[in-house]
Amino acid sequence: MDVDPLNKPDQISWVLASHDPARLAAFYAALFGVSAHQGFSTSHWVIALSEGSQMEIYKPSSKRPFPNRGQHLAPCLRLQSSLDPLDQLTSRLPVWCALGASIAEPPRLEAFGAECWLLDPEKNSVLVVVPIRSD
Repeated sequence: MDVDPLNKPDQISWVLASHDPARLAAFYAALFGVSAHQGFSTSHWVIALSEGSQMEIYKPSSKRPFPNRGQHLAPCLRLQSSLDPLDQLTSRLPVWCALGASIAEPPRLEAFGAECWLLDPEKNSVLVVVPIRSD
């Protein structure tokens, strides 16, 4: 039985910002000897790695600045999809902030769901995504 890729249990991946996601995804897929497939849009590609991990290559929203060099690659926590992704995301922020995270960019709703960029206690970027579930 296939699992809906947008409604998987919480999972960890690596996200990589790119000016040309399709081209960069093709490069990494060939380098790693795996295939790439389109994710949420033509600006989002997913490369399945070993043991269930994956790399996601994306073009940042035009509503936010392109990440500086050295901040292009970050861990990503993708939570289960939700009918109200922004609420699901914001409800978890107090717990993460109590653990030492800070909010780098406030949660926002995008076409694919909600996202929020955090900084861990040592100021490393972390992306949290909640895909929107369509029933």
